[in-house]
Amino acid sequence: MTIIYTIIEMWRFIRPDAIRVWNDSETRRRLSRYRGIIDNKRVAKYLLAKEIECEIELNADIETLWNEHTRLSEEFRSYLAKIDSGDVSRNSPDNIDVSYLDLKHEIAMRILSECHFCERRCGVDRSQNKRGWCKLGNESRVNSAFLHTGEEAPLVPSGTIFFSSCCLACAFCQNFDISTNPNAGVIVDAKDLAGYAEALFREGALNINYVGGDPVPNTHTIIGSLTHQVSNVTQLWNSSMYCSEQTMLLLQDVIDVWLPDFKYGNNECAERLSKVKNYFDIVSRNHLMAYETGEVIIRHLVLPNHLECCTFPILEWVAENMPNCMVNIMGQYRPQHRVNRERNKYSEITRGVSRDEMRAAFDKADELGICWKPVS
Repeated sequence: MTIIYTIIEMWRFIRPDAIRVWNDSETRRRLSRYRGIIDNKRVAKYLLAKEIECEIELNADIETLWNEHTRLSEEFRSYLAKIDSGDVSRNSPDNIDVSYLDLKHEIAMRILSECHFCERRCGVDRSQNKRGWCKLGNESRVNSAFLHTGEEAPLVPSGTIFFSSCCLACAFCQNFDISTNPNAGVIVDAKDLAGYAEALFREGALNINYVGGDPVPNTHTIIGSLTHQVSNVTQLWNSSMYCSEQTMLLLQDVIDVWLPDFKYGNNECAERLSKVKNYFDIVSRNHLMAYETGEVIIRHLVLPNHLECCTFPILEWVAENMPNCMVNIMGQYRPQHRVNRERNKYSEITRGVSRDEMRAAFDKADELGICWKPVS
């Protein structure tokens, strides 16, 4: 028991900034609902989604399911506002046969059958265990699940669940051992994943952090796990955000905090370095959808020689479109993966980012009024 307690409390000594960060007024303002869930003064969205009744049969056609989803999303947001303000008492999920969350899970399983969770939209019937572009069938694999003390200060300790495989093909991937290996880790179903989440919460996690690789190909398993989870804990989506609009619609009313990557400030760099098309258009759309319904901490990894084409355009776009989010401007880039094997092809990113480049990124953020210091 003493050993377990020591492990749980160790983060307080490793990351004292995780406590100090809450003294910052901007952190408290921009992450107020998340803080409310930590203090048990607010309710995680997925629990409230269980308290909204679905009025159609789940064997209906997909258009009918989406129409009901649109209706229930409006009802959910009204209910959420009233619950947060204390205007109404909570509904009992015990009186509901089919919930808004159940509807989301059913739609996710339909998407799996002609997969378009990500914007590659390969259309493979993964429900029959055929492999999509991500090289995953109907199963999800978890590479690791643990209390992470290396995340942004407001998130520590974070109950991170690392999934195998990814939607991108980044030449410099820092987690290529799991993002490129769909067989890494152990197979989990929705109940297994819920068990991981509940155990992490009991160990002291302030949030359940779905990451990878990328969580996007595992959306069906993650939403399914929420039907089995019971704890009032923040659900956090830590992703490249190269997902379809339909995936975002499923996630919007169950994810409390978004931790999205914003890698490139244009489509051309993304296609060359991550082999994806229309990156900026898709990811900026999804960032806005996250911002509309949740609290957001954007991660931007500064790449060497990519300030003018990527870092500055991203910061300018964020300042104009998402003024109340937070941004973690990251300097951890190191040449990894294909960059090390094909140095001539990726010559501009074969070194680490310089101090001058990081200073220029920070100065640009300050110039634009972006809140980045409390989470750096």
